[in-house]
Amino acid sequence: MTVEIVAFALMVISIVLIIGKWIRLRVPVFQRLFLPSSLLGGFFALLLGPEVIGRIITPVTGEEVMPYGIFTEGIYEVWAELPGLLINVVFASLFIGFALPRLQEIWKVGGPQVALGYTISWAQYAVGMAIVLIILTPLFGTNPAAGALIEISFVGGHGTAAGLSDTFESLGFPEGYDLAVGLATVGILSGVVIGIVMLNIAARKGKSETLQHPDDISVDQQTGILDQDRREPAGQMTTSTVSIEPLALHIGLVGLSIFIGYWILEALVWVEEVLWLDTGVEIIAHVPLFPFAMIGGIIVQVFMSRYDKNDIVDRQIVSRIQNTALDLLIVSALATLSLQVIGDNLWEFIILAVVGVVLNVIMFIYLAPRMIPHFWFERGIGDFGQSMGVAATGIMLMKIVDPEQKTPAMKAFGYKQIFFEPMVGGGLVTAAAMPLIINFGAVPFLIATTLLTVAFWLLGVLYFGKNKQNERRE
Repeated sequence: MTVEIVAFALMVISIVLIIGKWIRLRVPVFQRLFLPSSLLGGFFALLLGPEVIGRIITPVTGEEVMPYGIFTEGIYEVWAELPGLLINVVFASLFIGFALPRLQEIWKVGGPQVALGYTISWAQYAVGMAIVLIILTPLFGTNPAAGALIEISFVGGHGTAAGLSDTFESLGFPEGYDLAVGLATVGILSGVVIGIVMLNIAARKGKSETLQHPDDISVDQQTGILDQDRREPAGQMTTSTVSIEPLALHIGLVGLSIFIGYWILEALVWVEEVLWLDTGVEIIAHVPLFPFAMIGGIIVQVFMSRYDKNDIVDRQIVSRIQNTALDLLIVSALATLSLQVIGDNLWEFIILAVVGVVLNVIMFIYLAPRMIPHFWFERGIGDFGQSMGVAATGIMLMKIVDPEQKTPAMKAFGYKQIFFEPMVGGGLVTAAAMPLIINFGAVPFLIATTLLTVAFWLLGVLYFGKNKQNERRE
């Protein structure tokens, strides 16, 4: 694989992303469903790649004329590697430039979201593990590690699924990667569609105190193109280009975070080898880099907060880097999805997808009004969106519900991530879940996650759910 092939593959995937945006602009139904351009571009590349066009042309011509569709083998190989690399950029960027408030404020405002988010995540593990033990393994011989797929795919999303590709391989569960990416796609699609349906119902039944009628959603929200008078700068020029381009500076900080995370991971792998040399137990050895890249980002942010007196770190620029990496990640993950693997494990895929969607809907409808004292729909819809896909889905739904931010929904959702992301939804627990299942057994994992589900359920209902009077006064 040459440098020229890598560069050409990146150029082509950027064009595919633009095509995804064009498709959204030309198809009104995609606008009303708020489908991301990266998702549409990924489907476009999947259809024109080896899994669809490639498989159709070969039987027709009788020879492998276009085995990789309209793409080349080199492009496809680069795209297959991109998700595992780009997820490090996404997670390294999570907390860089994010001003960390006092823990007391975080807990007071974001606590209900923390309880709800963790309850949903632990329930996804517990229910997923139960389904595998009761149905999938006895009937289909499914690897027990599949018990973690619902949480990995739905809360973690495409990025987490792609980042764990090496873990799937090392644990003898290679088909898990394609199942996880497929489930992540189901999660985002159903999250957006079901979310919009619930917004319509809430608007008509008065369940929300701020929600505009769905018919009043602006054109720019649907098309994704902002009017001239509503456009804002994508970032601040915190440094002079004579010294260093601000974008280059922030890319460097992200790279430094990944570098720090890499050495943290290497150190932990070495410690594990020393401590458990004769036991055969391996946990950290199967954990990918991206959760440690996130820790590296926290270290960089703490250092910059203490010693950067000129505030040269701009959160908006970091967000642009993060979102660009996520867009390219989704396109490449979908473009290289193996439909053959999903077809070979179709019943397992359908069962996990249905269980994941139904579980998330029930948990939101039942728990959000009991855990969140006020503005439960405005605040809870963000957690529902994240539980179905990624944080961006939750943010999108919250912006539709509360476009002028009259409620603490957005702030609470942001505070939640400080306690939430380091552990689940792509954090340390998500990364270590499958190694834990393989090394310590499915039943202990089921018991542990069930107990955690109950604990956070009680925390949300008995503690935060009872604070209505205090929060109303504030």
